[in-house]
Amino acid sequence: MKKQVYNPFLPLNVYVPDGEPHVFGDRLYLFGSHDQEGGDTFCMLDYEIWSAPLDDLSDWSSKGSNYSAKCDPLSEPTKRPYLYAPDCVQGNDGKFYLYYCLSGEKGAGGYHGPVGVAVCDTPDGKYRFHGHVRFPDGTLCRKFVPFDPAVINDGGVIRLYYGTWYPYEEAGRFRRRKLREMQAQMFGKSVSEIRAEKGGVMGAVCCELEDDMLTVKRGPARILPSKTKGTPYRSKYYPRGKEGHVFFGHGFFEGASIRKINGIYYFIYSSVNNHELCYATSRFPDRDFTYRGTIVSNGDVGYMGRREKDRLNHTATTHGSIEQAGGQWYVFYHRQTHGSDYSRQACAEPIEIAADGSISQVEITSCGLNGGALSGDGEYPAAICCNLTNGKMPHGGNASFSGIPMITHGDGERFLTGLTAGVKVAYKYFRLTEVSRFAVTARGSGTLCVFFDGRLEGEIEIDSEAWREYPCRVGHGGEKSAVTLEIAAGRLEILSLRLDSSCSD
Repeated sequence: MKKQVYNPFLPLNVYVPDGEPHVFGDRLYLFGSHDQEGGDTFCMLDYEIWSAPLDDLSDWSSKGSNYSAKCDPLSEPTKRPYLYAPDCVQGNDGKFYLYYCLSGEKGAGGYHGPVGVAVCDTPDGKYRFHGHVRFPDGTLCRKFVPFDPAVINDGGVIRLYYGTWYPYEEAGRFRRRKLREMQAQMFGKSVSEIRAEKGGVMGAVCCELEDDMLTVKRGPARILPSKTKGTPYRSKYYPRGKEGHVFFGHGFFEGASIRKINGIYYFIYSSVNNHELCYATSRFPDRDFTYRGTIVSNGDVGYMGRREKDRLNHTATTHGSIEQAGGQWYVFYHRQTHGSDYSRQACAEPIEIAADGSISQVEITSCGLNGGALSGDGEYPAAICCNLTNGKMPHGGNASFSGIPMITHGDGERFLTGLTAGVKVAYKYFRLTEVSRFAVTARGSGTLCVFFDGRLEGEIEIDSEAWREYPCRVGHGGEKSAVTLEIAAGRLEILSLRLDSSCSD
């Protein structure tokens, strides 16, 4: 019998962000970066590819390390090399090619390499270094910014996408110089080269590769208007672009991903707002992309009109894409833990692609790949909450935040900490038509209120230095009900929750 599956859908001690989901054969594979639990920077671990059978998306497994930064000959051990967000494609020769960018710790004289390629006979086997993307004369392809590669086998044509953007035009003169110096360090371009290109290094681009999967055959050329930088905060800097594309407030930042659906190219990306995956579409692979909307935000910003200041989680980067599995389309994204952006976990939500090709923004939930609400009978980790907020959650991730509610770890457990008065923890959704008792395993001292669909069901007094289960009687809910825990007083930590459909005290 199939198990239930919830967000995050991988084991709670696994941190695989930047997920690119692909179906090969009868399995769904997730290619992503690999963060360290409680790490101090991005992508500290080897690539580890996870997969599940298409007929059971609860059964995820991996074979361990698939590729290491040290396999790339440009890797410099003294600079702590890391493997950033990858993508994978099956070549015309039947082999699987993993595209990635190598990076090194900036504090150690860091660097950012060209697009690297590794190859394997199977999607999740041991990959070996194949080469770096290069021009026909053998020089490495560093035109624009090689960052977050995405790749597609488009009917035998191999297309590579990549790029990023930094806000030069929206910064003052001193800030622009600092940004260029930072980019020179990160991407191997001198400040004079950056200045000479007048911002031309920025943006999302596409190029066509030869069958060797390395040599640029055509391009790279920009696929989005170069002026997609406008944000809601600095709107006066936003021009619409010559083609009239309206990317206002949702311009490209990073996280390129490409799909072709019913003859239409979908370019999925992380916007300048950082917490959302947006998409643009075109009938062509390398031009005329038009902004269509937001698919998901890891703070539910924009969903049902929610504003930035009302985000439901600590928000920071997200990166992912869409894939169809078992007849259902899903969007894959990641969330933050540990009060930073360095321990990110993979999540997914079902989406619908309308007849006109549009995708409406979906709500982040705890039930993700489950195919419906979770059972109202059983024990669940507290860390599967989809909302965790004190009403003023921060955005950003390049520094750890303290004093906010967060998912953390200790003594082999993953749990919620920093729960003080006013904090709300939400789980969406459970089937509560038969539930009669609710319990939390918690520690600390304080009062916890339990709500089903906004209706107060009971209060739990907690007072223990060790983990202890605290039950309370509750009424029934609906077929698809939200469970919300609100801290009324004190300071608590929560390890798990239990729902019982039949019990006796």
